[in-house]
Amino acid sequence: MAKIKIDINSGKVVKPNIVVGIDLGTTNSLVAWINPQTNKAEVIVDEWGALLPSVILLKPNSEPIVGVLAKETLLEAPERTIFSVKRLLGISQHEIASVQQFLGYHIVEDETDSMLRIQVDENFYNAVELSAMILRALKHKAEKVLGVQVFQAVISVPAYFNDSQRQATRDAGKLAGLNVLRIINEPTAASLSYGLGLNRTVSQTILVYDLGGGTFDISILQIEDGVFEVLATQGDTRLGGDDIDHSIMAFWQGKYPALVNCANPRDIQALRLLAETAKIFLSNNTDLIFTEWFEFSNNSAAQSEDIEPVKIEKVALSLDYGGLVTAAKALVLKTQACIVAALRDASLKPSDIQALVLVGGSTRYPEIPRVLSAQFPHLIINNFLNPDEVVALGAAIEADVLAGNREDILLLDITPLGLGIETAGGLMDLLIPRNTKLPCRVRREYSTSVDGQINLQIAVFQGERGMVKENRKLGEFILKGIPAMPAGFPKIEVIFALNADGLLTVYASELRSGVSQNIEIKPQYGLSDEELERMLLDGFEHAQSDLQARGLQETINEAQQLIYSVSRFIAKNTGMLSATQLADTMQRIDSLKRLLNIGSNKDALLQGITALNDFTRPFAENLMNIAVASALKGKEI
Repeated sequence: MAKIKIDINSGKVVKPNIVVGIDLGTTNSLVAWINPQTNKAEVIVDEWGALLPSVILLKPNSEPIVGVLAKETLLEAPERTIFSVKRLLGISQHEIASVQQFLGYHIVEDETDSMLRIQVDENFYNAVELSAMILRALKHKAEKVLGVQVFQAVISVPAYFNDSQRQATRDAGKLAGLNVLRIINEPTAASLSYGLGLNRTVSQTILVYDLGGGTFDISILQIEDGVFEVLATQGDTRLGGDDIDHSIMAFWQGKYPALVNCANPRDIQALRLLAETAKIFLSNNTDLIFTEWFEFSNNSAAQSEDIEPVKIEKVALSLDYGGLVTAAKALVLKTQACIVAALRDASLKPSDIQALVLVGGSTRYPEIPRVLSAQFPHLIINNFLNPDEVVALGAAIEADVLAGNREDILLLDITPLGLGIETAGGLMDLLIPRNTKLPCRVRREYSTSVDGQINLQIAVFQGERGMVKENRKLGEFILKGIPAMPAGFPKIEVIFALNADGLLTVYASELRSGVSQNIEIKPQYGLSDEELERMLLDGFEHAQSDLQARGLQETINEAQQLIYSVSRFIAKNTGMLSATQLADTMQRIDSLKRLLNIGSNKDALLQGITALNDFTRPFAENLMNIAVASALKGKEI
């Protein structure tokens, strides 16, 4: 199967000279390349250093600022300084609730499973757009240092990232102007940095322990004949160095009661940065004590009806290494539990592991290598490379392989164009991204959007555009006989199975009733290399407009669904609402309908959605309280 590589400026198929490897991190991001003079992987360094802080400053009427300068504004403008974007990729509102209190910026409340939205002033951003800003900064950094244009990249992700998170990362790369040749697992990249897997005559089972700023994962890999196979992976998208900082904050709040009154977003960020400083200091000076004065505004006065001047409090904070160990103990125990679970999933014992690799800046915390040495006493831990850089270096090695510059690592065949189905509003919902290794199998759940719907048309498309009308239709079939149920209640599973020969089989079934249907398709049938080239080029040329069109259509779908849901709620519960509540709700529904009718932009629609959501949310909560009170009436608890 052809592997198409395109210069997106000229539109010509070329063998690329520069393909970079990118580690898109929670705290810091890096870009690396293979230096043709040394034939070795090197991290690209500019005047700010190797690390690009994954922090974005969104100023009014100005281009985003990414990196060191943005990080310096965390205290000045926490509401418009975005960090930990990687934690937001591919997840919804309810999944981020545990860390919302540590974020100075505003995540729009939404009880649906739609992509998270961040509001700054009157503008709304999602994690894909924000990640693209970081990737674009890395692209510019590489171009400035290397003196050439960079269009192609390999981007690393945690091994446990799901399809949604991987696709979000791929979309961010595309929006940044990068042809993402492959999404590589971070443990695989780290292994390549240490030379593991480069000798195709050696078979090894290795364990990669990756503790970054915001994510953690354990991966057990079997390497044989240059092929990396993931035997097991365990991890947590909300476990990392950031959480050690949060634990130190909690430790201090328990030790210094005055900190309970520290609630101002600026002060919370200042305390978080101080906790991070203490962690780094004690990790390098285990026999010393960290001490620092901390000033903050006491906001307790603002809670009373009497207006009082803001009171400034000052606390002498201190922390020794024992305190750090206490604060971080629960986190370390979680990582150990993940190791045990991964070994169990792979049906292996600790003695079966032949190499152990440490990845991520948080592995500099001395307790990490200590506990790992106790768990794997027969191993010498691979941690001699800079743990911040090993993933980017490995991604660069993989990029070099994809550029056709080395043949000591086996790369399995790939699918040249994305495959997906049509969803509401003519959107292309991508199930199998371009460059996915074959064979592969992906499943995703959908539901109906109308009450009583008994048939569902499944239309399969191939291409790189956000709307199906711009892609190639491969086939369609109708899933018939779905039991009549309320909208959203049926569970319809769609499976894409692509075999080693490129033959796609699409299965659809309603899980509650067992109704099923399938179709076989040859995705590449009838496409010449020139047509593949054109479809890929179209995808890159229209990346920005496609994302805007997709974002607008998704917002239109959300607005229509909200109007439908609220209207149904009112029809069923009119008696529980006052005349004023009914009138105000209908006014907001009519306002949102008007925005839809006049073809408003995405941000205007999102403001209308937020207004209707915020106003009606208490109605549902009150209804639930009434239902619970009725159910418990006359019962003792």
